[in-house]
Amino acid sequence: MNELNEEINLREELDKYLRYWPWFVLGTLSCLLIAFIYLRISVPVYDTVASVIIKDEESKGGGLGAGAAEFADLGLLGGMSTNSIENEIGLLKSRRLMINTVRALNLNVSYYDLNGFNSEELYADTPYLVEVVNLNKEELTEADEADLNQFSIEPIQSSEKLQLNFTESGETLEVQPDELVTLPFATIIIRDNPESSDKESVLVKIQAVTDVADTYREAVEINLIDDNATLLEFNLGSPVKQKAQDILDQLIFEYNKEAIEDKNEVAVNTAKFIDERLQIISGELDTVEVGLEDFKETNNLTNIEAESQLIVENASDYRKREQEIQTQLSVAQSIISYLQEEGAESGLLPADIGLEGESVNAQIASYNDLVLERNRILSGATKLNPTVTRLNQQIEQLRQTIMGGLERTVNSLQIAQRGLRQQTNLIGSEIAQVPAKERQFRDISRQQEIKEALYIFLLQKREENSLSLAATSPKAKIVDSAYTLNTPLSPKPKIVLAAAVLIGLAIPFLILYVRRLLNNKIERREDLEKITRAIPIVGELPRIAKGDSDLIEENDRSVLAESFRILTTNLQYLLVNAKHQDKGYCLYTTSTVKGEGKTFTSINLAMTLANTGKKVVLIGADLRNPQLQRYDTESKSLLGVSDYLVNDDHKLESLIHDSKFHTNLKLFLSGSIPPNPSELLRQSKFGRMLDELREKYDYVIVDTAPSMLVADTFLISKYADLILYVTRAGYTEKKLINFAVDAQNDGKLHDISFVINDVKTANFGYGNKYGYAYGQDKPSFWERFKSSL
Repeated sequence: MNELNEEINLREELDKYLRYWPWFVLGTLSCLLIAFIYLRISVPVYDTVASVIIKDEESKGGGLGAGAAEFADLGLLGGMSTNSIENEIGLLKSRRLMINTVRALNLNVSYYDLNGFNSEELYADTPYLVEVVNLNKEELTEADEADLNQFSIEPIQSSEKLQLNFTESGETLEVQPDELVTLPFATIIIRDNPESSDKESVLVKIQAVTDVADTYREAVEINLIDDNATLLEFNLGSPVKQKAQDILDQLIFEYNKEAIEDKNEVAVNTAKFIDERLQIISGELDTVEVGLEDFKETNNLTNIEAESQLIVENASDYRKREQEIQTQLSVAQSIISYLQEEGAESGLLPADIGLEGESVNAQIASYNDLVLERNRILSGATKLNPTVTRLNQQIEQLRQTIMGGLERTVNSLQIAQRGLRQQTNLIGSEIAQVPAKERQFRDISRQQEIKEALYIFLLQKREENSLSLAATSPKAKIVDSAYTLNTPLSPKPKIVLAAAVLIGLAIPFLILYVRRLLNNKIERREDLEKITRAIPIVGELPRIAKGDSDLIEENDRSVLAESFRILTTNLQYLLVNAKHQDKGYCLYTTSTVKGEGKTFTSINLAMTLANTGKKVVLIGADLRNPQLQRYDTESKSLLGVSDYLVNDDHKLESLIHDSKFHTNLKLFLSGSIPPNPSELLRQSKFGRMLDELREKYDYVIVDTAPSMLVADTFLISKYADLILYVTRAGYTEKKLINFAVDAQNDGKLHDISFVINDVKTANFGYGNKYGYAYGQDKPSFWERFKSSL
């Protein structure tokens, strides 16, 4: 049972909207038309995609092949070593990289076609190219706000000159191609595009590089494909396919370019350090060799090595070890001197220059990584950035650690050097008899060998460092260069058309829903039935179209006539239990306020009964505001009810006259307007008048005053067999219906039945619901559409 009730309620709710189906059809067709126009004039936006793999170099060249370890030993893979892919995404979306991209592609100058229906961007197909030589950003910003930063270029017939038209200001300027043109905000040069043969008009718009970069920075989307990988996908929506592809490719190029520069920074600093040391060692080596040469010349020595070969062989092992220690000591002291120099904390340390001790080399590599990371963050932040502060602290701590380690290394080397010298002294005692010249020669030779070994070592490291510069690879490996999908990103026809249908249905629905929500007037039978079911509804009267007659005629087959026939039929069931079965019936028509159509209902009800052959008299009992005279203007001066009640000399038959509407219909008008209508109607004479008329007529219809405004109807209600309470659709407020309900409950009115007047055809509950009477042709679509309004 509950399911049945829910189904009925749902059907009723649907009927409330389906009766306005022409509005839904019109709304849907209108939105579809707008959608088709939108699809026609809109420029499609296509999705351009590119993808790269960010190499993870934290593992010192993992995955690069068998030679990766050798490159790692040479320090070639010690560049950017961040393993945070979020940092790389942030760098790719940085304003700096996008500004470099815009400048490289000259994207701050846009070209648009003036000949097409839409001003489509031309990009590379432009007939002219504008080169911005100089730009005043402040002037350009002011010009951009007033749209003065755009102008059209048109060729001048029979001339090589071009004409610049500034649309907003109305100014024109003739210029020569390939020459400087001074504008208020920039200095430009206009050149012919060799790749375009058409020299048509073109619109040029110049913007600030930073503004364009900010726009594309927001438009480019970079997404991590998998959390466990470093594969990034770039997306950019643009109506110009080639432009979007160039932007993504250039952005990746700028990223790789900066990454390579970042990686080479360590190698460049190392090369600088090695060159400085080579200059010093080269000078010292020259001094030693010149001293050896002078010593030999002065002492006439030719083959002193052969003479002391035996002793040298005994001391060679100690000398070799002392040479290695001296080399290590020189390198360590050089690095300590470098660290103690002013400003050394902001630079990089030379890596892998032959210093023994894995811990010190690892600390130097870590120090360089921290400096690189700090410098890269500083490119987009200030020194007060918490991350920069933290990195500075780590760099300082590691610098102190490196200096401490090097100092300990120097101490260890010095201790070892002293031990070797003691051993050398012991051997020296064995060669005490060797001439002083031999000892001096050996000292000079030893210094020569040490300087020469150090010089060769530095040359080797310089070559290795040059190799690292040549072997630097891009950080972002391109998986797919930028390509554009063929399906437009927007607008999508299916989605647009589906949205148009939904909006076309939603707009009428919302309008009807809000109108119903805010409407406090009755519109249809259901509105009355929701308020009360204690009072029956005996009839619904249709709205009279403009120009149509509001009076029923004889043999009338209109919708109005059919509605009153249904009304009279329903009255027969209500009058079955009337008190005076042997006399005529007395029917009252009243309403809550004026203007609801009680007089209209009274006269047409009388006409309908008269057409059935019944004798009917229509009484105008609204003594304050009589309305029956509107339908019979010739009877305005006749005497009527008020005159009969005031003067006993008037005979009832003399005050009733024939109507011009029907021979069976008599009119008993209200007469003169009295000063005391309530006192007149309160007289028992009014009841006797009705009884007398009942004897002569089949129906006595009394057109009374509005019930809520005056008490006249309440005073005479006891004489009625049935009271027709007229309401008007779109006019009578719902809260006023409670007045009729209370009046019946309080006994002021009895046997009330509602009549709904002025009902739209679409709102008919029963009877002529479909807008045409039985036997008539079905109305046209346009007529049914108008009836739903």
